[in-house]
Amino acid sequence: MNELTLDWLALDRLRTVFLGGTAGDHDYWRGESDLASYDATFAQRIGWKWDCVLYELERRGWTPPPGTALLDWGCGSGIAARALLDFFGKERATKASFWDRSALAMRFAADRARDKYAGLTVDTGLPARPELVLISHVLTELTVEQTEALVKWLEPAVAVLWVEPGTYDASRRLVAVRERLNGTFHVVAPCTHGAGCGMLAPGNEVHWCHHFAATPPAVFTDPFWGRFAQASGVDLRSLPLSFLVLDKRPAPALPTGTVRVIGRPRVYKAHASVLACDAAGVGEYELLKRRLPAMFRRFRKDDCPPLQIWTREGGRVIEAEELPDGT
Repeated sequence: MNELTLDWLALDRLRTVFLGGTAGDHDYWRGESDLASYDATFAQRIGWKWDCVLYELERRGWTPPPGTALLDWGCGSGIAARALLDFFGKERATKASFWDRSALAMRFAADRARDKYAGLTVDTGLPARPELVLISHVLTELTVEQTEALVKWLEPAVAVLWVEPGTYDASRRLVAVRERLNGTFHVVAPCTHGAGCGMLAPGNEVHWCHHFAATPPAVFTDPFWGRFAQASGVDLRSLPLSFLVLDKRPAPALPTGTVRVIGRPRVYKAHASVLACDAAGVGEYELLKRRLPAMFRRFRKDDCPPLQIWTREGGRVIEAEELPDGT
């Protein structure tokens, strides 16, 4: 789809619904052109968030459970399933299923998958027992009761990958899901541990577990995306997300000293302040430019590795390196 065939009125209406907090009130898809226009724009941005999560999982040494059926729950246009199948290969799934409150969305997502992955079994609807479940950007549309029903339904699954907007409210609700399912599943990511979430400790009420995905560089020189950004008011540079990955299999082991950086460091003239999490909890740490000049330069260039191995003395980082691939 190109700029001339986009349904700009539909995109404007959808954005108003999403930002207005009314998306959970009713089915907002009015026709296939809505879904096609969404899939070419807003869904691509969600796909970049999924790419970020999947890349981190690969760095950690995690791969999807072999021989499982994939379900894209609340699928919309099906971007989450396509992101995973593109990243890990369609051979990782025995089939792909799509479920949404909208029959139109389910058909659209399934048709896109059939067209893209020849030979893959594709269907719509909910399986009797969930296996590998992908959930994307649904918490803003679910009530507390609906969320609880979904969490209960997920308990028999093998693995769950859940991506949400990086807002305070979505993050805090996803933390609640983590705590509810921790023990039923092993916590794989974004955490480096399976202990209780440090965000819930007294004093951390102002923080939330959010991260930033990278926009593909080519987007910034593409006239299509320039026109989209201008028309929609979307900042192409900003892709905040919160996410949660759970698995019945134990999480791949991480080196001693591994921390998960939260948000972005605050960089000053001679030091950076970094919010990070590990099994000891969530805390803010100081990294001195003179002590760690290479990492400090990365921070200043907005290039902060999300997973790092630290040595600390009190509240100061004295050694820091990026987590190696495939750890």
